[in-house]
Amino acid sequence: MPGAAEVGPTGPTVTFETKVWEGDYRTILDRARLDAVISHNSWDFTARIVHVNNVDDPDQALSIGRALVADGVLDEVVLVDEHATDALNHFGLTRNDLGRGYVYSISELVSLYLCRTDYLLHLSGDTTPSGRVDWIPSALELLERRPEIAVANLSWTPDLSMVEAESSGRDGEFLLGYGFSDQMYLVRAAEFGQRIYGETHPASERYPEYGGELFEKRVDAWMRNHQRLRATWTSGHYVHENIRPAPSRMRRVLGRVKRATRI
Repeated sequence: MPGAAEVGPTGPTVTFETKVWEGDYRTILDRARLDAVISHNSWDFTARIVHVNNVDDPDQALSIGRALVADGVLDEVVLVDEHATDALNHFGLTRNDLGRGYVYSISELVSLYLCRTDYLLHLSGDTTPSGRVDWIPSALELLERRPEIAVANLSWTPDLSMVEAESSGRDGEFLLGYGFSDQMYLVRAAEFGQRIYGETHPASERYPEYGGELFEKRVDAWMRNHQRLRATWTSGHYVHENIRPAPSRMRRVLGRVKRATRI
C-alpha cells in the first residue's frame, strides 16, 4: 500500500484505465469520445491505458488504439490475452475459479497486475462522467487519510437519495457505505494488487448470476468481510450506457461471449 503523500503535482500518481471488447471497441476508441472521458476527470494522469479483450480481430483493435497513442490521447494499448495467465498466477486464481465471470473480470485483473502507479482509476468502456468534475484531489486526500476506505467513485446517479439509502456515513463531499461496482473505481494499486479475490459474502450474492464469480462480486465480498468502505462523491455523477453493435455484428458478438464463457 502506498504511503501517505501530499496530494498535488508531487503527490500520488494515478493511471487512467478503461477496457474495450468486440461489442464496443469501434465506439469507445473514438478520439473525441475517449479524450472527453479522460479530460472530464480533470487530472493529469501518469498513464492513460486501454485494455483490449475478447475481440475477433486483435490487430484491428490494437491498430486503432495505437493510433490514439500516436495522437497523444493514450499512453498505451494492451492486449489482455498476452498477460492473462501471468495475472491469474499473480492473484492465485484460475480460470475455473471465476467460472462464467472470467470474461467479465480478466481485463480488470490484468490492469491491476500491470499497474505501476500509486492509484488506478478504472472506468468501464461504456461509463463516462456526466461532465467535467474536479473530484480526484479530494478522493486521493480521503484515501490517504482513511485507510478503511478502499475505493472512491463518482455517484452512479444524479439522485443522491439513492446513494444516501446505501450509505452509513459522510466525510465532506463523500457518502460512505458498503458496495462496489466495476463501472468506476479509484483504488490503491498496491492494495488491489494483492490476493484479495478469493472471498465470499452472503450480501455479494446479489450480483447477476450470469456473471459467475466475477471481479466486482469478489471485491464486494472482500470489502464486506474486512469492513472496507466505498466513498461516493456527491458533487458529480457518471453515466453508464449500453453500447450495442449493429444487429449482424451482435449475432457474432453473442457467439463470442458464449464461447468465451464456456469452461
